[in-house]
Amino acid sequence: MLTTKEAIHQRRSIRRFKRDSFPEDDLMEILDAARLAPSGCNAQPWRFKIVRDGETKLRLAKAAFNQMFVANAPVIIMCCADVRGYLDGSVSGVQDLGKIMALEDRIVKILVKRTGDMESLPVEQIGMLVALNVAIAVEHMVLRALDFGLGTCWIRLFDVPMIKEIFHWDDNIFPVAMLPIGYPDEDPQPRPRLSLNELILE
Repeated sequence: MLTTKEAIHQRRSIRRFKRDSFPEDDLMEILDAARLAPSGCNAQPWRFKIVRDGETKLRLAKAAFNQMFVANAPVIIMCCADVRGYLDGSVSGVQDLGKIMALEDRIVKILVKRTGDMESLPVEQIGMLVALNVAIAVEHMVLRALDFGLGTCWIRLFDVPMIKEIFHWDDNIFPVAMLPIGYPDEDPQPRPRLSLNELILE
């Protein structure tokens, strides 16, 4: 099994997948890594749709502006935000933190008020805020997949209404990322990265 450092250094965006399927147990381990991710107020707003059938994968590739490599992965995980679950979970989560005195009462009140204020925002705006939490869970999956020799590729470029139409989702489910996953059929070189000196603000 890789160390965290090794996984971070080895991760690549994979756009060519072998047709071979992979064990269901491995997929469940990867999803469990997402389940254990941290989230604001422990709201745990991530929801996942596992897609294996060819027709749906093809429709997802088309919804991703014809990025057809997506359909060649044996599995696509649609990573979504549960908007209502986030709002409800944030309030109960922050109240729980207050009860165990992990947060001061004044911070609990601020967070509860902020959550209440979000209710008046457009669903798309709330969805983008919740997406920050879902992104943490997705990155857990991306790194855990490497333990099983699996590759992934973050896909954020897709038509949200088309995705919702495919799965008949209402506004409560906000698609955040499409994650094709399978055994890599390529070995991409590392992409250029900025130096630490370029990243640290004075």
